[in-house]
Amino acid sequence: MEPGWWWRRKNEGTLIESTGTAGGTPTLCWTLAVLVLLTGCAGVPPHSPRSASGPARLTTTTAVMDDDYRLPLRRWGDARTARGLVLALHGFNEHAGLTFAQLGPALAAHGFLVYAYDQRGFGATQRRGHWAGEDNLIADLRTLAALLHQRHPRLPLYLVGESMGGAEIMAAGVTANVAGTVLIAPAVWSRDTMPPLQRLALAITARALPWLTLTGKGLKRPPTDNRAMLQTYADDPLIIRATRIEALWGLTNLMDLARAAAPRLPRPALVLYGEHDRIIPRAAFCALLNDLPAANPDLRLVLYARGWHMLTRDLQRERVMSDIATWLANPQAALPSGEESARGSPRLRRFCAR
Repeated sequence: MEPGWWWRRKNEGTLIESTGTAGGTPTLCWTLAVLVLLTGCAGVPPHSPRSASGPARLTTTTAVMDDDYRLPLRRWGDARTARGLVLALHGFNEHAGLTFAQLGPALAAHGFLVYAYDQRGFGATQRRGHWAGEDNLIADLRTLAALLHQRHPRLPLYLVGESMGGAEIMAAGVTANVAGTVLIAPAVWSRDTMPPLQRLALAITARALPWLTLTGKGLKRPPTDNRAMLQTYADDPLIIRATRIEALWGLTNLMDLARAAAPRLPRPALVLYGEHDRIIPRAAFCALLNDLPAANPDLRLVLYARGWHMLTRDLQRERVMSDIATWLANPQAALPSGEESARGSPRLRRFCAR
């Protein structure tokens, strides 16, 4: 997800920052409510049905979908010596080259062949900044998983998703030819865990002003403790900094789908979260824990005491990446960080009770 969410609660209120728009919450909400009445049935523009034009395929640098949409593709590792295959999905408003700049090479060094792609509407894809639709994002994931299995049939395939990418993996529920999944700070801030005023503001603006762009400027919600990473993020020309309301609406729909699919999370699975995560609230993560399948050795949770949202880019990223690499090599192995927390453990109970 984008560092700096689009709202914040302050003094029992909510501040929304937008491009060219300002105002207190009550005035803004009433104004938008009037706009909804004036626009009648207007809402988030529907996405055009996906029309297949040919079989999906992989090139050296691109994944071409069946509708001829092209997704820039990155790769780390050597297929000739790899012991496992990883398909990695980046977070909201990011792109594969930034999200996995550290994790991709780290996993390759442990013998994994890693692929990551810029998702529709993000990175270097067409219509960057426009939400492509939850169904399209999920369809692309399923297509890529199938294509990579066809290309490397001898390698066990693992899905790794950060934030929005984790939500997609959950919502897609891909099990065919998938050996396991890793969810890094999964985006599960579903509507039932949002404050009522936030849900109202999102619904109103999505119906009346889907084209409106919002930023997280001034919200002071750092996604990581790594200041060098924040500067890299700020300098990256492919990062989306002004987010369309329609994209926030679509992301929320995706997070709802992820939460709904949580009881059916394919296993084995590794779920990671940081105690300092200010992008996905603690309450949302703890609600996810209640929805996950019953305690099972194939479902493992790690809560990092010094972790933030960008776990594989935080200052303690080496510990996180070592855990991921160890788990991918053997989902039953002890994790080097020692921060695994069993469901119902005193530590998790204390964390969720704060």
